[in-house]
Amino acid sequence: MLAGRLNIRTRVFSMEEVPTPHAAPGEVRIKVAAAGVCLSDVHLIDGTLTPVLLAGDTVTLGHESAGTIDEVGDGVTGLTTGQRVLLRAGEPRDGVVFTRGVDYDGGWAQYAVARADTVVPIPDGLPFEQACFIPDAVSTPWAAITDTAQTQPAQAVGVWGVGGLGAHAVQLLRLIGASPVIAVDPLPAARERALEFGADVALDPADEHFAQAMTAATGGTGLGVAFDFAGVPQVREQAIRALGERGKLVLVGLSDQPITVTDGIRFSYLGQQILGHYGSRPEHIEQLVALTARGRLDLSRSVSEILPLAEAPEAVRRLATKQGNPIRIVLRP
Repeated sequence: MLAGRLNIRTRVFSMEEVPTPHAAPGEVRIKVAAAGVCLSDVHLIDGTLTPVLLAGDTVTLGHESAGTIDEVGDGVTGLTTGQRVLLRAGEPRDGVVFTRGVDYDGGWAQYAVARADTVVPIPDGLPFEQACFIPDAVSTPWAAITDTAQTQPAQAVGVWGVGGLGAHAVQLLRLIGASPVIAVDPLPAARERALEFGADVALDPADEHFAQAMTAATGGTGLGVAFDFAGVPQVREQAIRALGERGKLVLVGLSDQPITVTDGIRFSYLGQQILGHYGSRPEHIEQLVALTARGRLDLSRSVSEILPLAEAPEAVRRLATKQGNPIRIVLRP
């Protein structure tokens, strides 16, 4: 079968013919119908991210994938061939979560195997091209909003970085009733998209009147929650300054750079917090599938482009260069 393989030692990514896997006991094999291309995949290729649990030097990328079960391993119950499913991005093993497409082979392939308890059935009305990126692109901001931040209705919130995750954050924050939803992005096209996805205000972080605009948008109270989806030190410093009393900064974008609180006295006096966030749990994915199935969440606008699996290198290039300002580029085997 065809698969997108990355050699972690050399950082060479290539499309290769590899043996088609079979479902071991407790596993199912999925005929992949769609797989999302995430900025994390780009960072694995460029060396910004490195797997720590991978056995060997080479891995099939792709932690966002969906398709149809076509082989069921011994001992598996409750799942059948022909069933439409998505694959969770993580797999717990002895208390440690291994990430699909990072620590073991993922979904940039014609077939993928998965442990049965990491498979989530999806309704017939949910297209594979939308279902595939619910794990991570949608579930990560959803978990950050509902779990880590515990965002409340009518709470003023800010979203820094309206890319693949931030765009969904805007949509999800509006869904739960946060208000106002203030999007912050240097790209005009991203700000326009944020407004289309439900933001009340979209601001340019480089605008010399940014602070005044933020104050006006929140009615002078400051933000209850600021979400950093960019992972940039300057973003975090600007977001902290925009927080109000008991405000929270939630770090979703990954960065190895230090965080600077320039006014520690104000930060402590107002009882503000900085919270780390990573990924999501199984229940978050199940909640999103249910919300989408009931028509509460529309992911159709998130599919920026669909390319053949063989063009995965081109998809990576387009995402890395932000060609077309994509939310999610999807690969179709």
